[in-house]
Amino acid sequence: MLITIPDLEREPLVFDLSLAPGAVDYGEEVSQVGPLAVAGLAEVLEEHRGPREVVPDIRLRAKYSGKVEVVCARCLEPVEHALKGDFDLIFRPLGLDEGGSEHSITTDETEIGYYQKSGLVLEDVLREQVLLSLPAKTLCRQDCKGLCPRCGRNLNSETCTCDAAPVDPRWSALSDLGSRLKS
Repeated sequence: MLITIPDLEREPLVFDLSLAPGAVDYGEEVSQVGPLAVAGLAEVLEEHRGPREVVPDIRLRAKYSGKVEVVCARCLEPVEHALKGDFDLIFRPLGLDEGGSEHSITTDETEIGYYQKSGLVLEDVLREQVLLSLPAKTLCRQDCKGLCPRCGRNLNSETCTCDAAPVDPRWSALSDLGSRLKS
């Protein structure tokens, strides 16, 4: 859904959507399970930068909920996450803040995004917000054993018949030191 300044100048855009799986591309390791409900409001804010310069910013406020599957970081099995979140973001025209002198930004300015001349794509904003709401590392369970580094079997559901890995001779000095410290 493309949100444009001319549309918002007429009236704020109120939306209540149900996005089907595949409508938003989250990448290879995240997939949407069922519909993603999103409801919110987009409006134009006029930022006055002097007597004659007015910048049309887009303020986007929304709530979303749904489910996604993320792969376990150890065994690569899918793990389902329930999503629920909301956001209140400001978007400025791309290239507006380029040039000029360098200056430090305020905390409020870290919340500002940018949109292309054509407008703001709601699905792009949702992708970012959903990915930011997921944990950095997903595990199917705390004691996940992962995959065997030799044969690739899932050690949670199968026993591995691989021999213990041979000790690298470069580590023998440390093992000798360890045995000396124990005695």
